[in-house]
Amino acid sequence: MIKKNIWYALSICLAVMVLFVSCKNQEDSLVNIEKVNLSYAESTEDFPNPERGFYRYSEVNSSNYEVLSAEELKGYRSPQSIQSANYKVSSTLVFRYYILDDVVSTAISASFISNIKKDFEAARTAGVKLIPRFVYTATAKPGNCPEGFICPLYGDAPKAIILNHITQLKPVLRENADVIACVQLGFIGTWGEQYYSDFFGDASSNGGQGNKLLDNNWRDRIEVIKALLDAVPADRMIQLRYPQIKQRYIYGINSLITSAALTESNAFNQSDIARLGFHNDCFMASVNDFGTYEDYGNSSTPRTSDGTVINTLKDYFKADSKFVVVGGETCSDDYSPANDCEPAGKIQAELASLHYSFINAHYNNAVNNDWQDGGCMDNIKRNLGYRFVLQTAALPDNAVKGTVMNITLNLKNVGYASPYNKRPLKLVLRNTASGEVKSFGLSADVRKWYSGVVTVTEGVPIPADFPAGDYEMLIQLPDAYASIAARPEFSIRLANANVWEAATGYNKLNHTVKIN
Repeated sequence: MIKKNIWYALSICLAVMVLFVSCKNQEDSLVNIEKVNLSYAESTEDFPNPERGFYRYSEVNSSNYEVLSAEELKGYRSPQSIQSANYKVSSTLVFRYYILDDVVSTAISASFISNIKKDFEAARTAGVKLIPRFVYTATAKPGNCPEGFICPLYGDAPKAIILNHITQLKPVLRENADVIACVQLGFIGTWGEQYYSDFFGDASSNGGQGNKLLDNNWRDRIEVIKALLDAVPADRMIQLRYPQIKQRYIYGINSLITSAALTESNAFNQSDIARLGFHNDCFMASVNDFGTYEDYGNSSTPRTSDGTVINTLKDYFKADSKFVVVGGETCSDDYSPANDCEPAGKIQAELASLHYSFINAHYNNAVNNDWQDGGCMDNIKRNLGYRFVLQTAALPDNAVKGTVMNITLNLKNVGYASPYNKRPLKLVLRNTASGEVKSFGLSADVRKWYSGVVTVTEGVPIPADFPAGDYEMLIQLPDAYASIAARPEFSIRLANANVWEAATGYNKLNHTVKIN
């Protein structure tokens, strides 16, 4: 009888414990599913955001080096007038021509390397990033030749010199990857645009090789690209001048213009195909953008640029560019009205379909000025690259330590492209009493926040020892590099009214959660 009573008592205790645990779990679950739905107002303000927008242009000769000024670069972040332009821009990007004019047949000097480091430090101090392009000549020398306005010798360097220079530049590029947005191929040809070259094949009518490139020209170019990919940190992309250059690098010198474009399945993984983007320096200048969309042939095939070639290469560019960095400049207003604002032109549609992240604020201003006059410049300034608008959010009023707090963010990327460099996404909880901040890394990859609707649903584990209290909820999109991650200038700002904290680089969700 005593044993029966003991077992009966134990059974009652066990039942009570199970009931308690069950109720507690249900309570915790209820706490976590009780959410409030919030809406956010979109802002039409044009403000600077990292690694996108109109870039400021600069150049320097190795024979007469003038180091960048941090104070001047910092000023670029505020709206400034542009010479010969009828518009103002604020910029977080600085294109930098490094013209190696006095080392065409020798090594780069130690002083030049030292000065490049000073440029990067100035950019870091100012809160901007550089787009470097190393070239040997940026001057067209006219003369008595078929092209007339530019004649050989052009002034670029032989392959052996270029490869040695890339080796010399490798350490400084790797040490300063935090303030490099991307690197342009450069090196080959006048302006580093891979065309008028003394050593890598001259496809112009000056070249005497049938206006095309030969097999050995392609092999030499591929070798330079390979060397630069090795020198530039693996988490940074390299921009090529023509889409066919990427095809020939990835698929070989006999590859067809119908070669496959990059897809999401092999994007953003630091492979060669994922790291090669484009800079079109004659954007919307002609039907084929002055040779951008051409098949340059090889030893056994001719150069061609008919409508089929143009459309095929442009379709390749459109598909590939969704996952890589794209930028450039306009170069001629002769293609008006196509390069004008809608409805007469189609400039915004082209920028969107080709996923442009940045463009030159200084050239060609005959084209750029038309955008101001035509009424679409403000849209272009806002929408180059990414522009994230937070529309609604489902956030909890309460959360329990030791459980998972679920949040949902509904955004829209109204920009032309997604971010091309890796960037963390963090939920920040800030104690309303003490100001203490706790950050939680979220799993979403913002490089995949393509143009259009973006939904982020995350479960955030709250540690069991998390201090109880009321916490403001904020979102942070800092730079991936620890050296500048805490700098608000390098954090992404959402395009919403009353959410941005300039002092911290946080975006307020305008909601408080109680942690029990």
